[in-house]
Amino acid sequence: MAISICFSLLLIFLSQFPSSHAEPFIGVNYGQVADNLPPPSETAKLLQTTSIQKVRLYGADPAIIKALAGTGVGIVIGAANGDLPSLAADPNAASQWISANVLPFYPASKIILITVGNEVLLSTDPNLANQLLPAMQNVQKALEAASLGGKIKVSTVHAMSVLGVSEPPSSGSFASGYQAGLKGVLQFLSDTGSLFAVNPYPFFAYQSDPRPETLAFCLFQPNAGRPDHNTGITYMNMFDAQVDAVHSALKSMGFEKVEIVVAETGWASRGDPNEVGPSVDNAKAYNGNLIAHLRSMVGTPLMPGKSVDTYIFALYDENLKTGPSSERAFGLFKTDHSMAYDVGLAKSSTGSSSSNSSSQTPSGKVTSTGWCVPKKGATDEQLQSSIDWACGQGIDCGPIQPGGACFEPNNVASHAAFAMNMYFQKSPKRTTDCDFSQTATITSQNPSYNSCVYPGGGGGGAGSAGVMNKYVNSDKLESKKNGAVEPKVYSSLSFLIIIMSLILHVYVMGR
Repeated sequence: MAISICFSLLLIFLSQFPSSHAEPFIGVNYGQVADNLPPPSETAKLLQTTSIQKVRLYGADPAIIKALAGTGVGIVIGAANGDLPSLAADPNAASQWISANVLPFYPASKIILITVGNEVLLSTDPNLANQLLPAMQNVQKALEAASLGGKIKVSTVHAMSVLGVSEPPSSGSFASGYQAGLKGVLQFLSDTGSLFAVNPYPFFAYQSDPRPETLAFCLFQPNAGRPDHNTGITYMNMFDAQVDAVHSALKSMGFEKVEIVVAETGWASRGDPNEVGPSVDNAKAYNGNLIAHLRSMVGTPLMPGKSVDTYIFALYDENLKTGPSSERAFGLFKTDHSMAYDVGLAKSSTGSSSSNSSSQTPSGKVTSTGWCVPKKGATDEQLQSSIDWACGQGIDCGPIQPGGACFEPNNVASHAAFAMNMYFQKSPKRTTDCDFSQTATITSQNPSYNSCVYPGGGGGGAGSAGVMNKYVNSDKLESKKNGAVEPKVYSSLSFLIIIMSLILHVYVMGR
């Protein structure tokens, strides 16, 4: 009995801390406007070789839903815009939709969200917008009637253009023409604990403002940043700025606590000659740096400490889509299951994969003398941008993820020092490789500490033993820049071990 209690306590304790192998915030859109896609069963196998944890469908294809059964992959299914009139007018139609598209598959297939319509408010049919909320309500009631109301959420997906103001992010607000229709939808999301789904695309933001500095801002690359004078925050990437603008818009209508999910975002790898932005390099930079940013768990300036659930567009190219060539070139994978380009999603290549390297001290051939570390005075926003960029360049940032040898102290400066140095050591012997928009410098002082060893200095990374990383200090060890206190894992574990020992002692003495 006592042993059973101890084991239960241990499980409860461990469940409070995220596994470094789980990345539930990374999802992908699975579009099907194509005639050359592999069978769903093959796609399910492909997904299991990646760190992708969620898939969004635009419909409710039973073959795909069934193929994902038992994989643990979260599934978002959708009711099409054409379904809205019947779903809104007849509760029985909603019940039939749930009976056909959910009940035969759940819970073996992990359906987590139903999106009712896609970018409905932009429709030229005014009746469709009026039918949106009643349709959502009827789908919710049908779920509740099937005892699934608290297990599967209901939402709808919006384009970024529902915002009338997005700059600066703190002034974000919904366009006046949409506010009346949104109020009821937002109240529904708040009442049901559901999510506001939106499609931010830095890709399109760059196309409307194709300056070099805009491209760096959109690709998470080192840049001067864009200040929000209302808050004093300097934004270092367009993704954060767009998501925070949505957060501010929700707040302006009294729904600050409604969580945001990024239903679509991505970058085209090719396009027509007259299109600005599409290229393999840009697509790899955006998606790779976005994934690195999400893995950092830093969040956005207005929503720090947690990564927003993000569905990247898209799993495959869709060769039957109309419009410019870029519309058919967002795929992360080719239909033969090979990568279109590597953004670190394969389990064997990510810091959160099953590889043991992520929790070990990094090694590697030293190609430079000295160590690359942040300059004094560099802001957390600048350093986080450098982390995102460096980790998107193919270096192993696993050691600064939870469970890694260099994760503690969990602060931006320490993580930036590691990421900057790893990039520098893997690059040619150029001082420009330790620049990071003038926020880094080369030092002869070994920043290694405890079991976290920084390669460099011409000696394989060990350097002078006992030299303490200057970024390790008590005031940063347990607190993040937003004031949130990090859990003292080792202290809590010690406490649990003591409690377990006492229980076992009482058990033994009583026998």
